[in-house]
Amino acid sequence: MMKKNLFAAFIAAVLLSFSAEAQQALWGGQQIISPEINPDNTVTFRVDAADADTVQIVGDFTPKEMIKTQWGEFEVPGKANLVKGADGIWTYTSEPLASDLYTYNIIVDGFKSTDPNNVYMIRDVSSVFSIFIVGGEKGDLYSVKDEPHGTVARRWYDSPGVGMTRRMTIYTPPGYESSKDKYPVLYLLHGMGGDEEAWINYGRTAQILDNLIAEGKATPMIVVMTNGNAAQKAAPGESAKGFYKPSMQLDHTMDGKFEEAFPDVMKFVESNYRVKADKADRAIAGLSMGGFHSLHISRYYPNTFDYVGLFSAAIMPREDSTGKVYSDIDNTLKQQMDNGLKLYWIGIGKADFLYKNVTDYRQKLDEIGMNYAYVETEGGHTWTNWRVYLSEFAPLLFK
Repeated sequence: MMKKNLFAAFIAAVLLSFSAEAQQALWGGQQIISPEINPDNTVTFRVDAADADTVQIVGDFTPKEMIKTQWGEFEVPGKANLVKGADGIWTYTSEPLASDLYTYNIIVDGFKSTDPNNVYMIRDVSSVFSIFIVGGEKGDLYSVKDEPHGTVARRWYDSPGVGMTRRMTIYTPPGYESSKDKYPVLYLLHGMGGDEEAWINYGRTAQILDNLIAEGKATPMIVVMTNGNAAQKAAPGESAKGFYKPSMQLDHTMDGKFEEAFPDVMKFVESNYRVKADKADRAIAGLSMGGFHSLHISRYYPNTFDYVGLFSAAIMPREDSTGKVYSDIDNTLKQQMDNGLKLYWIGIGKADFLYKNVTDYRQKLDEIGMNYAYVETEGGHTWTNWRVYLSEFAPLLFK
């Protein structure tokens, strides 16, 4: 009896030592499943909100609606209503969904939030979304499988070009640590408002590369995902600036500063990793602003990259940009072409607001006689497309 009393006292002491937050985590969660992926690839969402008047969901899979902005008319996800049950649980079941990674938010009486029953989330600039994956095709490529995995590291490097120490994310392929081999490098750049966390989190870069390499579809490579905001040391919350609301309105955005300082990134990588430091083993690619950066970095340093990828790329600099990077676009582009390229790859969605810009740029390339690969997809300016572009671009590299 004495032993039982001592044991009971010990358990009570342990439980009392938990903070209120820990106790809430143990006993305060809702005991329902959301999302639930059904055998027919419909997905059911559930929210426990007995006192709510309306509960809605908005995501990649909800019916679309058109909005007008200063940049034109866009197709965006619309809201769908959940239905309240007798038990106070609201439910919504989607149409059968194609294999992919999906994002969504729950809206309760007008208040938008993540799904309280789904712990898997992604931040994009200042928005946070719940996520889920429907497997089978693309979804499997974005999932972790039972196979060799690469390593993801966050590294700080000195950048005299922007006058600060900055942070990058680096993926090294499976076997890098135990090997003495040198590897080719893909520099993969994010869009406006993103940072060095964007491609590795929202873009699922590590999962895509792990899976492509394991299937023998991609050459083992190092992928460098640096911060393309010249005014920023690191992603929000990852520098001495602390926690603050992320914003797309940053100094030096697309003014040439990042492009001019890009050799600082390459110098760090080639000094600290076993890489093949030559044109034939360097690739650069990016989405939106990152595509803009890739276009102008590869043109400004015209004998540096044999592979260039423009994913839904912005093309021309702002009218008020005075950076020397943009001073001789046509001649440096022709010089880049004359130096020889193994691949100049362009991808864009038919509904992308940058579609016309890319069409005009392709006409320029046609006029100077540059060879390029062009992929046109459905959809617009979305991660749904950019993950596909990466999965199609990476297997073409370093062959």
